[in-house]
Amino acid sequence: MERFFHLKENGTNVSTEITAGLTTFFAMSYIIVVNPQILSQTGMPWGGVFLATIIAAVIGTLVMGLFANVPYAQAAGMGLNAFFTYTVCFGLHFTWQETLCMVFLCGLINITITVTKIRKMIMEAIPEVLQHAFGGGIGLFVAYVGMLNVGLISFTPTDAKSAGKGLATPGTPGLSVLDKPELWVFLIGLLLAIVFTVLNVKAGLLLAIAITAVVGIPFGVTTMAHSISVGQAFAQLPTTFGAIFTANGFPALFSNASRLPIVLVTIFAFSMSDTFDTIGTFIGTGKRTGIFSQEDEERMRNGSGFSSKMDKALFADSIATSIGAIFGTSNTTTYVESAAGIGAGGRTGLTSVVVSACFVLSIFFAPIISAVPSAATAGVLVLVGCMMAASLKEIEWGDITQAIPALFGAVFMAYSYSISYGIATGFISYCIVMTCKKRAREIHPIVWIVSALFILDFALQAVL
Repeated sequence: MERFFHLKENGTNVSTEITAGLTTFFAMSYIIVVNPQILSQTGMPWGGVFLATIIAAVIGTLVMGLFANVPYAQAAGMGLNAFFTYTVCFGLHFTWQETLCMVFLCGLINITITVTKIRKMIMEAIPEVLQHAFGGGIGLFVAYVGMLNVGLISFTPTDAKSAGKGLATPGTPGLSVLDKPELWVFLIGLLLAIVFTVLNVKAGLLLAIAITAVVGIPFGVTTMAHSISVGQAFAQLPTTFGAIFTANGFPALFSNASRLPIVLVTIFAFSMSDTFDTIGTFIGTGKRTGIFSQEDEERMRNGSGFSSKMDKALFADSIATSIGAIFGTSNTTTYVESAAGIGAGGRTGLTSVVVSACFVLSIFFAPIISAVPSAATAGVLVLVGCMMAASLKEIEWGDITQAIPALFGAVFMAYSYSISYGIATGFISYCIVMTCKKRAREIHPIVWIVSALFILDFALQAVL
């Protein structure tokens, strides 16, 4: 263990890594149930997507842990699966097989830009102020995810009087009434997470999740009502596995030349979101905790091939998307919930190996694993988000040239429920501010290019 993962060198030990892996897994295990629920609306079999989600997560996370030796887990990305279902399949009327083909091509593109160091060049071009903003923004995003998962924040329609004055909006955000058992279970879990963390209780975050899940039983929140048997799942997997190589896959996708522009735009959108979600997660969690050291960054910048942990981590993330598409799931990406395990002390690939092992076991214990409700993990996500938001203190808020892009980059991650959009608004506002200050020459060319691509992406989404 020590020689392979270099535990002492990274200031950790086996027990800490196991605890971190379990913490990360339970923080992200909701995807095992949520992803099939979303993708099955396209006509994909629930059990096939269930297994595809787990298999892709296992392979991607193992590569991340054994090849890159970093404590990140991968699984089908939230947001990307919604884009897959509601935008591409329902909105653009592509079949789920055709959409999987586009996801597969997105993965190949990401592998290409990783091997050619384009991805790393992008990371090096990001100004320091935005790196801190993205780190803090991910903290806000993680906390917001936790709150939304249990409905702590509600969106109520505006009243008729306001609507008559032209003030109607899709929904007004506010604090929900605490009249639901999920909210009480969440508050208990949040309280436990705070108390255990402040008192430095060992494995406090994991313990908070476990206790909260048990507490949820009498509340009716922890239940096994939505489980599926292992046999049923394996019987459905052949429907999704390799579907991209059937007549309904690539041949159907490229059978109509008039759809080619939309296909290219959709692949571009998948790639942009996947790439910048990953970059934001690595920057936001890796630099602050020392997982990606300054020395590692220097090796990445000056070396070739896979000379640094960052090189290997980016490659591991790239191949996971294409693997996931082959098995039958939307983009597999590095999970921001990895921050939960990192917050619990995870620093090496052993954390990732533990997460992978948990995903494998979840195949056979699906009824039990799926019984852990989001209310039991949401409190931990809120607390981890609080800790990660500390990166915002590194920003010179008195300097308007830093404050504007930092605020846009950080806050939009939470408000738009997307790391990518937070990065987009941070980049674009940074270019605007620096141009107004007559410092446009200080902006890295890649920042200009990526900002332009984001603007193009927004414009095309509006048109299409």
